[in-house]
Amino acid sequence: MVVTRTYLQMTRRGEHRSAGVDVSGLRVERAPACPASFYRYLYTEVGRSYHWLDRSEWTRDQIGTHLARPDISIWVAYLSGAPAGFFELHTCGDGSAEIAYFGLLPDFHGKGLGKQLLSSAVENAWNLGANRVWLHTCTLDDPAALPNYLKRGFSAYRQETYEAAIPE
Repeated sequence: MVVTRTYLQMTRRGEHRSAGVDVSGLRVERAPACPASFYRYLYTEVGRSYHWLDRSEWTRDQIGTHLARPDISIWVAYLSGAPAGFFELHTCGDGSAEIAYFGLLPDFHGKGLGKQLLSSAVENAWNLGANRVWLHTCTLDDPAALPNYLKRGFSAYRQETYEAAIPE
């Protein structure tokens, strides 16, 4: 299957267009000591429909080593106490911050949470001292992803295509 990957960025904090309306009961918290099992759960359940496979074979030790890195932070969204989604920020050596992973658990799609979670990810990336916030998405992701990124103020700066073997 041919997949198109789009890279998007914000180069100034003022480019961010916040979602505006807060979703009642939604809170986003940094998880500074995120257990490997909880990270695996979030990664697997959020990414299941979008063929997130690159970390699916990681061992508990590999996940733990990754999460212990000072340039990685995990943030979890809770709606009325239940985990609803997460994002992973990676502060890069060039001063930028990548929203490396971002998404909602399937039961929380269609409730307006994605735009709120993305706004939180962007704000927290800037708060970490980023000089640029960036991410990438692809045609395997939810169809609402790219429009959400553009509405929040991201602009595309590169596109590429690649061949992906998608398991049946």
